[in-house]
Amino acid sequence: MSLILWFIFKEQKWAGKLFGKTLLFALIAYALGLAMGEGNMAQKMFILAKDAVIMSVFSVSFSLMSKNKKAIVTMALGVIMFFKFYYFQELQQAFVDKTPIEINEEGEILIDVADGESIKVLSNIIEKYDLDYEVAFPDIASPEITDLDDYYVLNIPKKYEKNRAEIMRKLMDSGFVDDVEENEVVYAIPTIESNKTSNNKIDFGVNDPSVNGQWALEALDIHKLYDLVRSKKIKSKKVARVFVLDTGIDAQHEDISDNYTSIDKRYDMDKMGHGTHCAGTVSAVTNNGKGVAAFCPDNSMVQLTSVKVLSNYGGGTQQGIIGGMIKAADKGADVVSMSLGGPSNDARQRAYTKAIKYMSKKGTITVVAAGNSSRNAKDYVPAGIEGVISVAALNSKIEKAPFSNFVTDVKMGIAAPGVDILSTVPGNAYKEYSGTSMACPHVAGLIGMMRSVNPDLTTAEVYKILHDTGKQTKDTEATGRMIYPIDAVKAAAK
Repeated sequence: MSLILWFIFKEQKWAGKLFGKTLLFALIAYALGLAMGEGNMAQKMFILAKDAVIMSVFSVSFSLMSKNKKAIVTMALGVIMFFKFYYFQELQQAFVDKTPIEINEEGEILIDVADGESIKVLSNIIEKYDLDYEVAFPDIASPEITDLDDYYVLNIPKKYEKNRAEIMRKLMDSGFVDDVEENEVVYAIPTIESNKTSNNKIDFGVNDPSVNGQWALEALDIHKLYDLVRSKKIKSKKVARVFVLDTGIDAQHEDISDNYTSIDKRYDMDKMGHGTHCAGTVSAVTNNGKGVAAFCPDNSMVQLTSVKVLSNYGGGTQQGIIGGMIKAADKGADVVSMSLGGPSNDARQRAYTKAIKYMSKKGTITVVAAGNSSRNAKDYVPAGIEGVISVAALNSKIEKAPFSNFVTDVKMGIAAPGVDILSTVPGNAYKEYSGTSMACPHVAGLIGMMRSVNPDLTTAEVYKILHDTGKQTKDTEATGRMIYPIDAVKAAAK
C-alpha cells in the first residue's frame, strides 16, 4: 500500500516523503516478521523470493504508468483486490502443515462424560443421530487415578456424517460432557530408506558384524559406555522394560528374540517393519555375533516389549494409541517409545494429556518422535503434549536433519542420530532408515539404561539429566542438545 501511495503522490513533496518513509518502515516490519515467524530457512527464502518478484512487477508496472493517474488508480484497486482475496489467504497458510487429517470412520468422536453422569443422559442426541457407542478405554487397571474411564467412542452413521460438527457442538453444549474430540488417525512417522554405509574407526569390543556401519555409536561415544558397564562401576538395580508402541515387533528376529518379552502374541509380528527397526535401535542383542549392536554391551539392563497400536499399513486411531499407552503403563513399562504422530485439529488434546499423566503416575516415561515435516513439534501429537520427551533427528554432521521438526517450543526437547540408521527389519534382515522415528528409540534405549541403574527417576529428572549432560549440536536451539549416553548413565547412577 505504501508503494502504491508513493507512486500516486510522489510528485507532491510532503506526501512523497511521508509515503517513502512509510514504505521503508513497512519493509523493515516485513523483514522482522519473516525472520521471527515459524518455518525453516528454506520456506522463508521461498516466501521472500516470491514477494520480491511481486514487488518488482508492481514497481515496474506503476513506473510505466506514472503519467496516467487513472491507470495507476485502476491498477491500485486491482492490487488491493489481489491481496484481499488471494495473497493474504495464501500467506496465512505459508507455514501450515497441509497434511490431511483423517478421522476414524468406525468411531469418529471421543467424549469425556462428566463425573457422576451416565452416558444415558445424552440419549436425546444419541437417538436423534442414531449413534452407536462403547467405552473407549475399558481395561484401565487403576481408574482411581484418572478419569479416562469416563471416555466413550461414538460412531456416526454415514447418513449423518455431514453433521459431525453439529453433533460435537450439541454434545459439548449439553452440560453433561467435559470434552469432545475427533478420533483422529495418525501414522508411523515416515522413514526414508538409504544405502549409505559408514565405517567406524573405533573398536567397540563387540562381535556384531554390522557394528562398523552404525555411525551413531561412534558419534555418541558408545565405546565409553561399554567400558563403564564392563567395569562394574555402575550397578543395575533392575532390568528396565522399554515398550515400543508401533506396528508390532518381529519377536523371532535373530537380533531381538533374546531381549524380548511378549505380553500378547498379536503384537509379536510386524508386516510393515517400522516397529522392528525401532526395536533394534532400542535394544538389539549386542555381542551375539549377529547384526547390529545397541547401548548395553551385555544385554543386562534393558528388555523389549511390544504393543501394536498401528495397523500393518502404519495407521492408528487416537483411541487405539491411547489404549496402548494405558496398557503399557499397566503392564509395568519403565519407558514407552512412540515413533508415531501427526498434525491435529484439536489444540487442547485433553485425552492424550490425561493418558500421559496416567502413565507418569504409574511410573512410565514417554518418549516420542518430533515428526518429519520440518515444522514446529508443538503442533504435532503426541510430540507437542506436555509431559513427553520429544526427539529431533540429527545427521552425521550433528546438524538438524532437513526433515526433522524443531523442538524449540516444546518443554522437553532433545536430539539423537536419525539419519542413515542401520537396524533390524523383519525376516532376520537389516536396513538403513532415516527419520525422527529412528532418533526416538535411541533416547528410549538410553532412558531404559538410566532407569535400570535408578528405577525411581521421574520424567522431569530424566530430561534434566539428558539436557545437562547433552552436547551442543550445530543448531541446538532447534534440536535441543544431543544425548551423551555415558555421562547420562553416570548422572543417573549417582
